[in-house]
Amino acid sequence: MMIYIHGFGSSGHGGKATLFREYFEEEVLAPSLSYVPNLAIDTLEQLIEMLLEKDEPVGLVGSSLGGYYAIYLAQKYDLKAVLINPAIYPYKTLDKIGMAMNYHDGTSFEVTDSHMQSLRALEVQEIENEENFLVLLQTEDEVLDYTEAVEKLPNADFVVEEGGSHSFENIESYFRKISLFLN
Repeated sequence: MMIYIHGFGSSGHGGKATLFREYFEEEVLAPSLSYVPNLAIDTLEQLIEMLLEKDEPVGLVGSSLGGYYAIYLAQKYDLKAVLINPAIYPYKTLDKIGMAMNYHDGTSFEVTDSHMQSLRALEVQEIENEENFLVLLQTEDEVLDYTEAVEKLPNADFVVEEGGSHSFENIESYFRKISLFLN
């Protein structure tokens, strides 16, 4: 089973999540996660543990902040993970935001110091088993510096595309590669 982990301010009904559901159908779960990092991680851990108890193979796909969560979870449970324009230091990227908006339903929420501390606590300092990671990057990501992912996971399997954007344009052209990597 593939678990798609959306990015900051997105949801399990966002654009990429919808594309993954349409292509992979019943092979993908895309939960809408809390903007509170500890609650998001708790939800994902419960989901992973439930699947592992049923002897279901689990693979992770994380976009942006979801990529940061996927690194943590892949290390904790020794899972394969695909990272799409991942946030490597979200506690720096999101530190000055204050009020933010959920892009799916338009609601607003506050990003607090407590959230930044929670994100910092989830950071994986030494990544083991880098071969468990496929990292998809586009160089024109307007939100994150793609070179941070290259530096953090130098031995992972990489695709670095010139151009693009933070949302990772044409992600569907990588669905077969993602499926082969996770399986």
